[in-house]
This record gives sequence, structure tokens and C-alpha cells, in this order.
Amino acid sequence: MKFSNLKVSPIQSAVALCIALTSSAFAQQSPNEITIVAEPSVKVSGFDGASQQELPISVTAFDNATLRDVGAQRISDALRLDASVSDSYNLPAYWDKLSVRGYALDNRYNYRREGLPISAETIIPMDNKERIELLKGTSGIQSGTSAPGGLVNYVVKRAPSSADKTVRDVTLSYGTGNNRLTAADLGGRFGEDARFGYRFNVAHEDLDPYIRDTKGHRNLVALAMDWRINARNRLEWEFEQSHHEQIGVNFYSLLGAGTNALHPTVDGTRNITRQPNSQPGVFDGQTGTLRWRHQLDNNWIWTTQAGVQHLRADDRLVYASGCPTAPTDRFCANGDFEIRDYRSDNERRNNEAIQTYLRGQELIAGLEHSFKLSVMRQRQINRMSATHTDELLGTTNSFNGGLITATTANSRGGPMTNNSDYNTEVALNDRVKLNPQTTAWLGLRHTQLNRQSVQTNGTEAVQDTRSVNTPWVALSHQPNANDTVYASYGYGLEAEATPKVSNYTNAGQPLPALRSTQREVGFKRQNQHSFWQATWFDITRPQTTNGLGCSNTVGSCTLQMDGQSHHHGLELSGVTKLSQWNLGGSAMWLDAKRENATIQTDLNGQRPINVPQYILRGMTEYRHTNIVGLRSGLRVSHEGKRHVTENGDIRLPAWTTVDATTHYDTKINHVASSWTLAINNLANKQYWRESPRQYGQYFLYPGAPRTVRATVVFHL
Repeated sequence: MKFSNLKVSPIQSAVALCIALTSSAFAQQSPNEITIVAEPSVKVSGFDGASQQELPISVTAFDNATLRDVGAQRISDALRLDASVSDSYNLPAYWDKLSVRGYALDNRYNYRREGLPISAETIIPMDNKERIELLKGTSGIQSGTSAPGGLVNYVVKRAPSSADKTVRDVTLSYGTGNNRLTAADLGGRFGEDARFGYRFNVAHEDLDPYIRDTKGHRNLVALAMDWRINARNRLEWEFEQSHHEQIGVNFYSLLGAGTNALHPTVDGTRNITRQPNSQPGVFDGQTGTLRWRHQLDNNWIWTTQAGVQHLRADDRLVYASGCPTAPTDRFCANGDFEIRDYRSDNERRNNEAIQTYLRGQELIAGLEHSFKLSVMRQRQINRMSATHTDELLGTTNSFNGGLITATTANSRGGPMTNNSDYNTEVALNDRVKLNPQTTAWLGLRHTQLNRQSVQTNGTEAVQDTRSVNTPWVALSHQPNANDTVYASYGYGLEAEATPKVSNYTNAGQPLPALRSTQREVGFKRQNQHSFWQATWFDITRPQTTNGLGCSNTVGSCTLQMDGQSHHHGLELSGVTKLSQWNLGGSAMWLDAKRENATIQTDLNGQRPINVPQYILRGMTEYRHTNIVGLRSGLRVSHEGKRHVTENGDIRLPAWTTVDATTHYDTKINHVASSWTLAINNLANKQYWRESPRQYGQYFLYPGAPRTVRATVVFHL
């Protein structure tokens, strides 16, 4: 698949909307019935046909209604509804970086779209997404290589299944700050026996958020179609093209040089690194999938799908680089810090994957087996610009702002790294009904990796070729129609290399495979009005020295394996409906620590940086009986203390925020509409949201102040 460059203005969006609205006559006939079995409710599990209640896996799905209610424009907006998820170096105007169960997700390997691997090293729009699926824990059976926190899958909006149903939604939204969004969502069926279906999404947003001096804009055009060829064959295809352009925002840091303390809580609306010459970061994406499904005899289904993702980025950020004098990993005691201008233009990341799989049921030795055999080939090619620039602009201050002291040019730029990854994965899943109440779940994935990297100047070529197996086993029991208990054990795998930084003696060299293990025990209860789940998990993962103790001197340290990280904890979640009330919430208690280190022995028993000990999320919503269509609710988020430094001598305080929403469904001139007024951080609490350590720096990022969002959706 190949797409031409396309930018959509508000006028073009309006024209496209008008043209599409005139096509409503397409959806008039009755649909052609097709016998292909429906897709499972949670695709990310890897066990097609199994409901969320049956699965011996901890999964959460956020449907389109929930995404619309919270105004989710990024995946971080949606996943923050789950207590297992927290921020992990999550910058505005940059791609999302999240952690699950205390482990940071890898943006190259922990994300899926329509079940196929993609790179999340870009800003992915949400306007054409039907739901977001989150699998929590080690995912070796679903993914050949990935970090052990979890796996995210985007599911795009598809055409209505019935010709009697059409989608004609126009959305107008204002906030948070001065953001202005116009979007249209159109869908229906047409042709003889309504064989063809379509879903068209277009959006334009002017970005002017609560953080000052961060203006930008974004666009999206997306089309999904399907063709019901006959009762046994269906062809589905879709593509999207997105553009995001915005001035970046940098973190604060600790105060050092004698003070060694948290920076006082400051105004979260300031962009402390903005300079007159700041340039916006630009992220363009072209993504599409093609899927063919064929119904075989005896209820077997053969599916083949291919996906293509072409990303281009101009990565630009004026950022804080630490105190000009020691310590350089934080601000000076008075708030001074060096400010640098990083630019890396024309970064290209291309992802291509093709997968074919068979699934069906067979009776073997008196037991019912549900098989799925899949083969996937993936190619991920990253091509960077020949060089990047990293210019020192001078010294500024986190309290006063502005460019205090200019300096002569001092560049730390140089060549970039090109990567080429080729993966072949073969997986077999088997769900065995031992008796009407008890099921055994078996899985094995074999992965062949071939990863190559080379500097853009042609030096330091490295190749990493290896084959790995990731087995998984679980047992579930349903004593009655409402309850499920299960236990599982599985492996995950990461294949990493030392960053190509000159202070490492083994820069660019592959590290031994990081094989994580997970044990999980869970209980689920579901009835007509509620769903509850309790999960205990235990994850271990080999740990590296992470570059701690390295200086700026060439060859000053070696990145190597040193002990393990051990995360175990308890997750509780549930939703229920009581008369006019909808109640829901989730909680996670997490004991995370370093173990068995022989080099960095002082870190044994220490909690990882930026990982809270517990997280609580809750919501309540009331549907008013005296005003039909009116509902109002509150959402509460509470995150516990977290380490800012490795030894825990500095910690972020716990924080709590409350969000309020009101939704009103009504008709205006016989046109149905949905109105939303949302106030986030109702008490206007000032707090530090997260405290990651990246690129040799200790970072602090403030939470958002009180913000207001008003949205209306017209259902034409």
C-alpha cells in the first residue's frame, strides 16, 4: 500500500463532509447474510472466539462510548482509566509512553493495530478507533518480543453490519485550553444486497492547550470498507493518514548542587524551555490493513491479513539539559539549567507485516479442541537523517524563564542509527475442554529474529540473529455460569542492544535475551448488571545496569546484566449498575524491587524510579429520572508515592484528582445530539504527575491544572 501526502484544512474537511452526507442513499437494501463467525470481543488475547469472561488472562477493553465520554484524543487518555497503567516519560506533543504493572511499554514492540504489530513511535489519532484493548502482563504467546508490562491493540471503526443502520455523526469540541476540534464519522452499506460497507472519518483540530506557547494542529482522514463477496468470503480493507504538528514541551527536574530536593510545585501551564527559535515537532503517518476471511468446511476459518505503516517525523525539541556545573543530571540549586535545541528531521519508520492463520474445532480423544495456527512475517525498517543537531543555546531559569545567558554554539550532534528488523513467528494455540466446567489453555510461539543496525556514516554495523520459544499454559474453571477462576504461567522475551553512545565500551552490541516470566491467578464474576475481577500476578525480568555510574568520558562503563526486577501485586476492578447508578473502579497494589544485583548491590531491595506503590481509579454516574437523557458523573484518580532517585531519598508525594462530567442526549429540530461538559482536575490541584529518569537526567512533570471541555455530537 502506498499513500500520497495529504493535508486537510477545516474548509476541506467541511467540503468532504457535505459530499459524504449526500451519499446516504447508498444504505437502502438488506444485507447479504454471511456465515463467517464473528470476531471475538477481545482480539488482543490471541484466543479467537473466547469471551472476556472465559479468558484466563487479565484484559481490559475501552469501547467507543467510553472513549467519547472522556474525550480521549491519545491512548494515554484512555488507559489512565485502568489502575494498572501510569505515565512513563509521557510528554505532551510527543508520542505516548506508558507503563503497565510497573514495566514501561516498548513503543516498537508492545503495540498492535487490528492485531498486527505497529510502531507507536508516533502520535496515533483516536478519531477512527472503535476501541482500545489492553492485555496486562507478559505477552510472549501473543507477541514474539515485547516488554513484560502488557500489549495494546487499536481496533478501527468499521462499517455497520446492517443496512438498516447508518452513521452520520458530526463532532464539535472546545477545550482543554483553546483546542478546537471538528470531526465527522460516516458509515453505511450500499450495493446489491448491501454487499459493500464503508466507514469514513475526517478530523481537524487546532491545538492551543493549557500549556502556553505550544500551539499546533492535527488532521486525520480515514476510510474503512468491506465487501461481502458471498456466504463464505469477506474482504476488508482500511487506511488512515494523519498529520500532527506542535511545539514541544519539556520536563522540570530536581534542584541540586547542595539543595538536592524536589523543585517546588509550579505552574503547570508554563513551557519553561520555549525559545523564539523553537520549531514544532512534525509527525506524519500512513497506515492501512487488508484482510480476507474464508469460511472452510466444518466451521474452520482461514484468515490472511497484511498491514503497512509508513511514518515520518521531524523530531524537534528545545529541552533542559541540567545544571551547567555539577550535578549535570538535574537543575542547579537556584533553578538555573542549560537549554539545548535538538533537531532530527526526516526520520522514517516503516512497518510491514503479513499474517495467515487457521482456526477451528476438532474432537480428539473425546475432548473438544479449539485450535489456532498462525504464521507471521514482519519487517521493521527505521531510516534516520544522516546527522542530528543538539545545539547549546545558553542558560535559563525554571523560576524566571527566558534566555538568561547566551553562549557560543556547542553542538553534541552526530550520526544517527539505522535499524532493520526481520521477524518470523509461528504460533499454535489450543483451548481444550476437559469437561463442561474446566478448560486447559496451551500456547507456544517460535520466533526467529534478525536485527541489523548501522550508523548513518556507515560505521559500527551490528547484526543480531537468534531463535526463541515462548510457551504459555493456563487452567480455568467455571463452577457456574457467572464465575471463572484461573491460573496461568508464561514467558515473555526482549532482545535488546546497548545504545550506540560513546561512553559505553560495548556500544551497539546485542545483550543476552531478556526472558521474563509471569505467574497469574485470577477470579472473574459476570452477570447481567456487573463484571468483577481480581488478579494476583508475579513477574520477574532480567535487569541491566542501565548506565548508572557512567560519566561523559568515552568508554567509561559497560552495559551488562545485573540481577532482576521483581514485580508482584494485586489488581481489583469492577463495574456495576444499580438502578439509575453506574459504578466502577480499579485498584492496583504493586510491590516492585531490584533483586540479586552483584554489580549495583546498593540497589537490591530498592523500588524502581517512577513506579507508584498503589493506584486507585473510581467512577460514579447517575442517570437523572426527571430529565430524560441527562447523566452526570465523577471520576477519581489517586496515585501513591514514587521514587525520584534510585535509593529513594527523594519521592514524589501521592496525589488525587477529581473530574466531573455531564452528558445530555436530546433532539434539536428533530436532530439527535449528545452534549458533554467536562471539568478535569475539579479542585485545580497542583502536583507532580511523574518522575522518570531518561537520557541521564532526573525529570519531573507537573499535572494539568483545572481544564474545561465542551463537546457536541450531532447524529444526523
